[in-house]
Amino acid sequence: MDLRAIGMGLMFALIWSSAFTSARIIVADASPVASLAMRFLVSGLIGVGLAKALGQTWNLTRDQWRATFVFGICQNALYLGLNFVAMQWIEASLASIIASSMPLMVAFAGWTAFREKLPPLAIIGMAAGFTGAILIMGTRIGAGVDAFGVALCVVGAVALTVATMTMRGASSGGNVLMVVGLQMLVGAAILAVCAVLFEDIHATVTTPLILAFTYTTLAPGLLATWIWFRLVQRIGAVQAATFHFLNPFFGVAVAAVVLGETLGMIDVVGVIIITLGILAVQLSKQKPTQS
Repeated sequence: MDLRAIGMGLMFALIWSSAFTSARIIVADASPVASLAMRFLVSGLIGVGLAKALGQTWNLTRDQWRATFVFGICQNALYLGLNFVAMQWIEASLASIIASSMPLMVAFAGWTAFREKLPPLAIIGMAAGFTGAILIMGTRIGAGVDAFGVALCVVGAVALTVATMTMRGASSGGNVLMVVGLQMLVGAAILAVCAVLFEDIHATVTTPLILAFTYTTLAPGLLATWIWFRLVQRIGAVQAATFHFLNPFFGVAVAAVVLGETLGMIDVVGVIIITLGILAVQLSKQKPTQS
């Protein structure tokens, strides 16, 4: 892994983790599903426009089209949609911690559903990571956090797991930016229908709302997704996924700095356990280099 890949991975992890904080700001002043649909519409149109300007086309491979729709539905509509709704009631730091368990869920799904053999380090890391997540969620629920909001985030993390398992097909065959833009438009269409059918659409235009919406549209919405696709192309999905171990730390750090969210000692211990667990799972997948 070269320095450029490391820089891309660090930037992706920081931007991706900051999305929970910007989402928390948005839902304070606007209906969550409608605002997310608008975000994806803007991001998707920008992505497709830039892709066309760069000479990319929507003549995608079959794997790319399948991955584009699965990714658009699972990550954008389900994962982010459920998280936006949940953050009306729970803190951004907790949402980011739950979402950060995705690499552990991927490992668990491969182990149980696809009978993949896991080395002892991966099993230990997976057990430790889930223990840390349960520790944090149990403490928060005991302190009165909204259980429904937590459940929405957990379901969203499962959807993100499914989306992540489609990444290899979406990142091969070129037209990366076009794929990014199209999967956002898929999410925008689904969320727009849900907003019309199930949501009381409203917005109070404030400076924090404008700044958070602009940031989440351009940075987590477009830039982070593009970086992730390119990172997978550059070093492969297994090595790229290693950077997810930084998400618990970055997620709670950004929420603490921007929103002033506080963490108890159990939260800190849980984040450390999850971080080490994710790192153990990802390192166990690395193939030894030949000398």
